[in-house]
Amino acid sequence: MDRDDLASVLAGAWQLLVRGGADRKSPLHTPVVASVDGDGRPQARVMVLRKADPVAATLRFHTDARSPKVAQIDGKPLTILGYHPGEQVQLRICGTGRVAMDGETVDGIWAASTLFARRCYLAENAPGSPLPGPGSGLPAWIEGQQPTAEQIGPARPNFATVWLAVDSIDWLHLANSGHRRALFRQADGWAGQWLAP
Repeated sequence: MDRDDLASVLAGAWQLLVRGGADRKSPLHTPVVASVDGDGRPQARVMVLRKADPVAATLRFHTDARSPKVAQIDGKPLTILGYHPGEQVQLRICGTGRVAMDGETVDGIWAASTLFARRCYLAENAPGSPLPGPGSGLPAWIEGQQPTAEQIGPARPNFATVWLAVDSIDWLHLANSGHRRALFRQADGWAGQWLAP
């Protein structure tokens, strides 16, 4: 990547995100997703990036449909923050969230997930619900077990996808020789602009 060329920087940022969605060892596989709750307080959590699509300018995550963050995300502005130490690149990505729980696309994503990954959606209580003691929230019969396709069926209504329609990418490269920063906006046709780091 040519860090002095805006088009190369934008392509490199998307390459890092695509790799983050496909490679669980990538530092961008688990970015921070920030939203605002109903009381106006900022909320941030680490989420697993499942897919980045540079053509559609979207990022996809998964969540429990019963989670309080669903109301904070659906139709609301979000910021995604990731840092890749090997590349010394920080990405701040802004856009609008959308939650999808039903439909052919969501059903296909669910079907493509491993049974073990789907197991967490068997939790008996919504995320954030009080428990009498430490625990996973899973039913006792599935703790530590690989579920069968039949056992996982009741989990499907709890599965939701989170989509971020990206409208800006703030790219920051940290280097002893001098930092570089650029901002790319969909409204500007992704042309990009250099900023003071």
